[in-house]
Amino acid sequence: MSIFALASSPVTSHSSLRAEQSMAEDSSKELFEFFQKMWNPMSFPIPGMFQPTMDVQEVEKKIRELQAVENWLKMNLTFVQMTAKTLEMQKSALETIQESAKQSPEPKPKGGKSGA
Repeated sequence: MSIFALASSPVTSHSSLRAEQSMAEDSSKELFEFFQKMWNPMSFPIPGMFQPTMDVQEVEKKIRELQAVENWLKMNLTFVQMTAKTLEMQKSALETIQESAKQSPEPKPKGGKSGA
C-alpha cells in the first residue's frame, strides 16, 4: 500500500477532517477569548456583546443596576478621600505637636531673683 493510498482512504480522510474541525474550533475559541479580553480586560460579564437585548425593560433594568453601582463607587471614593484628608490632618497635628515639644523653652530656675 502506498502513502498516497493511505491519504485517500476514507478512514484517514475522516480522522484528518475531524482533526481539522477540532483545530478550527480551538482557533475560533482562542479568537473569541482574545476579542473578549481585548473588549473586556477585567472579564466582567457583558450579556449583550453578541446578542443585544431587545427588551426595553431589560435595558432600563441594566441601566438602573449600573447607576446603583456607580453611586456605590462614588460613595466609596468619597469615603477614601475623607479618610486620606483625615490622616493628612492627623499627620499635620502630630508634626506640630512634635515641633512645639522640641522648641519649648527650658524651665526657668526657681528662686525668682534675677541679677542686678
